[in-house]
Amino acid sequence: SCFRLMCSLLIPALFLSGILCVCLVILLWGIRLWIQQRKKKLISAGKDGNQSLVIAFFHPYCNAGGGGERVLWCAIRTLQKKYRNVTCVVYTGDRDATGEEIVEGAFRRFNIKLTHPVKFVFLEKRYLVEASLYPHFTLLGQSLGSVLLGWEALLKYVPDIYIDSMGYAFTLPLFKYLGGCRVGCYVHYPTISTEMLSVVRNQDTRFNNAAFITSSPLFSKFKLVYYYFFAFMYGLVGSCSDVIMVNSSWTLNHILALWRAAACTSVVYPPCDVQTFLDIPLEEEKSNTEYSIVSVSQFRPEKDHPLQIRAFAKLLKETRLGQQLQLKLILIGGCRNQQDEDRVKNLKCLCEELGVSNAVTFRINIPFAELKRHLAEATIGLHTMWNEHFGIGVVECMAAGTVILAHNSGGPKLDIVVPYEGRITGFLAENVDSYAEMMAYILSLSPEKRLEIRENARRSVHRFSDQHFEETFLLSVEPLFK
Repeated sequence: SCFRLMCSLLIPALFLSGILCVCLVILLWGIRLWIQQRKKKLISAGKDGNQSLVIAFFHPYCNAGGGGERVLWCAIRTLQKKYRNVTCVVYTGDRDATGEEIVEGAFRRFNIKLTHPVKFVFLEKRYLVEASLYPHFTLLGQSLGSVLLGWEALLKYVPDIYIDSMGYAFTLPLFKYLGGCRVGCYVHYPTISTEMLSVVRNQDTRFNNAAFITSSPLFSKFKLVYYYFFAFMYGLVGSCSDVIMVNSSWTLNHILALWRAAACTSVVYPPCDVQTFLDIPLEEEKSNTEYSIVSVSQFRPEKDHPLQIRAFAKLLKETRLGQQLQLKLILIGGCRNQQDEDRVKNLKCLCEELGVSNAVTFRINIPFAELKRHLAEATIGLHTMWNEHFGIGVVECMAAGTVILAHNSGGPKLDIVVPYEGRITGFLAENVDSYAEMMAYILSLSPEKRLEIRENARRSVHRFSDQHFEETFLLSVEPLFK
């Protein structure tokens, strides 16, 4: 009787599930047809009969001024140079600037001049991908928010080729299956990684793993299940991409493990404007008493600016160098929003607490010419992000002729600060103590030894040039044009 009861419940449930699945497929197919009709109407409403191929980049923060934005503008410039019948579109949420101002900003910050105009599609719902909107389940919240933002983008403009250039993988199936687009992506950083899973598994406290979770085995297990579920979903949406580009060996390893799409995945190092920095004359140090330490990175939590300030304070406090030399720390970076500006205020308060305010300077959203000047004058280039996916700032510091000191993980460890022709190109550290010690060591070297390291570093960065990016990018996106 129990078996009969189960059968009597199971068969209708399966039947109902089948009907719902069929209805869902019909609904999605109907939406796809409707979107295609909208696309045809937009094309027929165009002024000229030339049907150019439309390539759209999903980059909600295209005016932010970071390394990801440099990749975006270089990619657009590369496509404009290679293909004449291409129209480039950028989906952005930067409604506080005009298209002309955004393009001008790209030239001012990155020295990138586009050969043809770009069409901007301004999105109103960018707040849906802001981390501050989701105090809990942030990854899932932002990912679902990106789907809604992607839906807004798709309704406003339907492209032929869609490229997610900012890491919103959950938009890929939307444009592929509903928009009927060929889809590609450039992954700067996996939304979730095996390291993030291990941080939760080992109950380590980090910026993305709060202390109240690490102190509770129950919360930690729940978060681990949530992370595994998210990793599965992330792998599912990512694997539907026709072309996958990643920015480093570190990112490649994670994307291969999560997305399992090796056949269409390739490493495309981000374009670093190395030639502009290599043009800075490499001279022997003029002063033996005054040294500047420069950091170049956006004011985001993962960049770990507090580590830089604490290590610098320790350097001044615990070494004799602090009494003999005049040292200054210059923090250069972009602020995207109010949260970033609040972060800068907190960093200034930390400087006050540690008594180093007079020796620390903040330079926010500065022009490219000023960035060059600071790097040309600096002795040490500082970078502290744990598991930095690549590190354009690291490459720029090396090309400009600073002695780089980066985190012993991620892209800097695997791809950038590695021996070149068997010679040292820079240094790596992991915590406040090792950063302070390594800065003291670099400053204790003779100017001749530092010059030798700087020359080695400069010779090693040609593989990260704009030209190398253009070649590998075009080779990778070629399948999208077939």
